Amino acid sequence: MNRYILLILFMLISLASYAHLGNISGTVYDKATNLPLKGVNVQLTNMGKTTTTDESGQYRFDGLVASKYKVELSHVGFRSQILEVVVADDQTAFLKTFLALSDIELSEVVISSQRAHDQQLISSLDIKLRPITNSQEILRMVPGLFIGQHAGGGKAEQIFLRGFDLDHGTDIRLTVDGMPVNMVSHAHGQGYADLHFVIPELVKGVDFKKGPYNAEKGNFTTAGWVDFRTKDALERSFVKLEAGQYDSFRAVAGIDLLGHGKASREGNDKNQSAYIASEYSFTNSYFDNPQNFNRLNLAGKYHGHIASNTTLSLTGSTFWSKWNHSGQIPDRAYESGQIGFYGSIDPSEGGETSRTNVNAQFVTLTSNNYIIKNQVFYTNYNFELYSNFTFFLEDSINGDQIRQKEKRNLFGYNGSISKQTNWKKTQWTSTLGVQYRHDLTNRTELSHTKNRSVTLENYQLGNINELNASVYADELVQVTDRFTVNAGVRIDYFRNQYEDLLAQQVNTKHASEAIVSPKLNFYYTFNPRVQLYLNSGKGFHSNDTRAGGNPLVAPQGGKKILPSAYGSDFGLIFKPFPKMFINIAAWYLWLQQEFVYVGDAGVIEPSGKSKRQGLDLSVRYQLTKTLYADVDISSAKPRAIGEQEGMNYLPLAPLFSSTGGLSLQMPNGISGSLRYRYMADRPANEDNSIVAKGYFVGDLQMNYARKNYNLGLSVQNLLNTKWKETQFDTESRLKGETQSVEEIHFTPGTPLFARLSLTLFF
Repeated sequence: MNRYILLILFMLISLASYAHLGNISGTVYDKATNLPLKGVNVQLTNMGKTTTTDESGQYRFDGLVASKYKVELSHVGFRSQILEVVVADDQTAFLKTFLALSDIELSEVVISSQRAHDQQLISSLDIKLRPITNSQEILRMVPGLFIGQHAGGGKAEQIFLRGFDLDHGTDIRLTVDGMPVNMVSHAHGQGYADLHFVIPELVKGVDFKKGPYNAEKGNFTTAGWVDFRTKDALERSFVKLEAGQYDSFRAVAGIDLLGHGKASREGNDKNQSAYIASEYSFTNSYFDNPQNFNRLNLAGKYHGHIASNTTLSLTGSTFWSKWNHSGQIPDRAYESGQIGFYGSIDPSEGGETSRTNVNAQFVTLTSNNYIIKNQVFYTNYNFELYSNFTFFLEDSINGDQIRQKEKRNLFGYNGSISKQTNWKKTQWTSTLGVQYRHDLTNRTELSHTKNRSVTLENYQLGNINELNASVYADELVQVTDRFTVNAGVRIDYFRNQYEDLLAQQVNTKHASEAIVSPKLNFYYTFNPRVQLYLNSGKGFHSNDTRAGGNPLVAPQGGKKILPSAYGSDFGLIFKPFPKMFINIAAWYLWLQQEFVYVGDAGVIEPSGKSKRQGLDLSVRYQLTKTLYADVDISSAKPRAIGEQEGMNYLPLAPLFSSTGGLSLQMPNGISGSLRYRYMADRPANEDNSIVAKGYFVGDLQMNYARKNYNLGLSVQNLLNTKWKETQFDTESRLKGETQSVEEIHFTPGTPLFARLSLTLFF
């Protein structure tokens, strides 16, 4: 009995002691915009306690004995601060801090054990050192990701990553402020992701992760995901004018409507900002057939408090583009001298597209520290594309030109609630989320045409109704100051419906399926310089709605529309020297099935199980106070499973690639970068008898910035290399040929292309 009495007394004394402990709570703001800063690293000096700021720029330390503390704040590209604060018994000390922009110092980059699963150190460094200057550079911010344009800038880019030819987005999830970019069951192909509606000057950050390891990310995340975050406020209003070779012109303007961080009339902390921006581009490009490319963007954003604890970000944008393009060139036509390297077989190719978006995001921080996120979005989308890949193979008189066309309405919702709690010496961040997406298309079309004006035959015409609903749970556990575990699971439900309008009687096909995708990730941080991690997870390769119900794709009654994918990464993040940052990872990915709907032909390309494995290496090094070097190397071994050795190559899948360069940021306003990208040869067909040739291309960017203006020079393909940007193994027949030929068809990459820019700030 005495033992029990002593135990109770000890517990009461412990509770009484804990009851008298104090806390530190703070909010960190960007001094330039007066808006909260997410992801700031916060440390209690010599206490072994670290954390990061949340979406509201807030952080908190609990259970502190009464004493004086030093709080260290650091964030990439901002001047670090050390604050002294006195904590008293039973009281919370509140801190409000503003961080100012500063030169980047890699010595200040800290590998944190807190929020290890969400660390974005590489992307934070890169976007500060290599600001995005054009829409293509948006995607190139992801290490190991390559893009290729085969319509002169009008179509979405072809994407390559981790042993995947991702076409225009089949297995990579792209979002902008959480709003989906990928188009399911698109007229041109599954996952089509056109980022040209984004004005690059408005991009604030790029978050990404390779592999299916995040419970929050669902469809298209087999190879990885990328989320582009736009600015909540403009530091200053600006006008930018560009002019370059090949009749290239561009004008961009951004107007700060309220004055950044303008306080409300009540004089409280209801900070708000709003801006509007517009972009117009024109070029005839470097092709023999003038491109007559026109693009117009208009975007606006409001960010502010609609209640004392709720922040609203409301974004609206509209985009329109129209162009001609030269199409793909067969090797034999160029090598025989029939056309030049930048020539065209069918000069009537081209297209027109538009997209209008509304995106509303609400973040609420409750009094008991729950973070509630709600997002609703809507997109109206139109697409029309004329292409000719086989020339006169099928129709020897009129040619094989096709039209792909669709009108789409897309709407959806993302919601989550999360809470951070402490239990003994562990910290738990629990998140529960729901997601909904609904796509409705009107008369999605594939037709045989002539000169864009005559419809010769409708191959496919129908309406698509695709629904994706999901729920996920995620737990991030800080087991010790060094060891973190992340476990999550998501459930996705798809309901696909295709209404065939060409059938004698309207024929509607249905398919539905649900899939469970667990995730498990481990992080061990030896110190602020070394972290080891193991990521693992299950995802899925979603099939096109038009493939659902096809017995070739889904022999089990047309129900298999979500074949599974399993992946794992074993990696190391470390800083061998204060000014060097290295991330290396070995990875493996297994797919149950890779059937792909080919929108160009209206057929399904059968492909069974596959596996990919490889190594990724990223290095960032600060050579001097003003000069930075970076290199990314990716190798992969992609193979089909169950096929004969030597016949099991995955066409166009990259085997080895590298990007890198030097970046300069001087205090006198001079900055710039010299960059390269290298893609090695890769198989163009299953037996590697046809090879897509590799290339090495270098680019230059120089800027001179003063307080009220910025002068810039951009040079693409600095060495004027003649290279093939995209390549395909295609069977075609030219006019006058009696037999078809299967060989490489390519789109030429840009020759040396220089542009000048002038930006005025006010």
